[in-house]
Amino acid sequence: MPLDPQARAMLEAMAAMPRPDFTTLRAADYRAALAAMPGFAPGDAIAAQQDLTIEGADGPLPARLYRPDHRSDDSAGLPLVVYFHGGGFVLCGLDSHDNICRTLARRSGALVLSVDYRLAPEARFPAAAEDAVAAVRWSAAHAAQLGADPARIAVAGDSAGGNLAAVACQQLRGSGIALRHQLLLYPYLDCTDAATGSASYRACSEGYFLSAAELDWYRAQYLAHRADAADVRASPLHQRDLHGLPPATIITAEFDPLRDQGEAYGEALQRAGGSATVRRWPGQFHGFMSMQGAIDAASDALDATAAALRQAWSDNSSASRQEAA
Repeated sequence: MPLDPQARAMLEAMAAMPRPDFTTLRAADYRAALAAMPGFAPGDAIAAQQDLTIEGADGPLPARLYRPDHRSDDSAGLPLVVYFHGGGFVLCGLDSHDNICRTLARRSGALVLSVDYRLAPEARFPAAAEDAVAAVRWSAAHAAQLGADPARIAVAGDSAGGNLAAVACQQLRGSGIALRHQLLLYPYLDCTDAATGSASYRACSEGYFLSAAELDWYRAQYLAHRADAADVRASPLHQRDLHGLPPATIITAEFDPLRDQGEAYGEALQRAGGSATVRRWPGQFHGFMSMQGAIDAASDALDATAAALRQAWSDNSSASRQEAA
């Protein structure tokens, strides 16, 4: 279908802004430019949020815990979603993804722990991947302290954060942590050159918010060596053994260069005997779910993802499958 009218209006507004030159752009300058831009709607109202520090792979990491409401009748604790923000492994943080985390917490009825993992190029691969694994381990070990149920943990993330969520699931398989679900929002799952040959990459490489030039820049910032792209901790789409992973919900966007790799991952999980629901959001581009208040489809997609999480909390079989693996 054609671009959603609200998505088109957003792209037209972006096109009128100065475009970064990715041949000379510095990460610090790009971060500063993004921080100066006006934000979108703040997301749903919640009971409370708390900034805290958790253990990363190489030291403490900032994190933010979102509590959906004041319920006190769940003696086992609330479900917990460990969330990794997008930004190409280079940009963004707790504040940029505050609205997504607030909305997911409210609508799913879960605690959401947003993790501020180390960014490139200051900390190159595999720093972010290692932090993601460490963050999930810490969350499981401290679930009671957070007010969470250790038997109801999910991982989630958008774009590069979807990569980290998928990597954490793969790396923690067989660890004894019973992950109930992986929620991957237009995930960036393939850092190899093979990704550039997909139909969506060719068709959407320019003019749809996330460009091929920007993706190349992210890879150059994140990977110290091109050969690192083949490592499954950088490109989880290339993991050959996908058995025993938690059920997945994967949201892709029709006009996103990363669309095909997200959908390919869902198909690969299904071929491995896993449960994966893949939903392509029509008329939208990469990152649309952050644009609450400007694009109505953002709220609709967050409704769908929250429903998937609520289903995961009630599916007792998913935990037993993960533990058995």
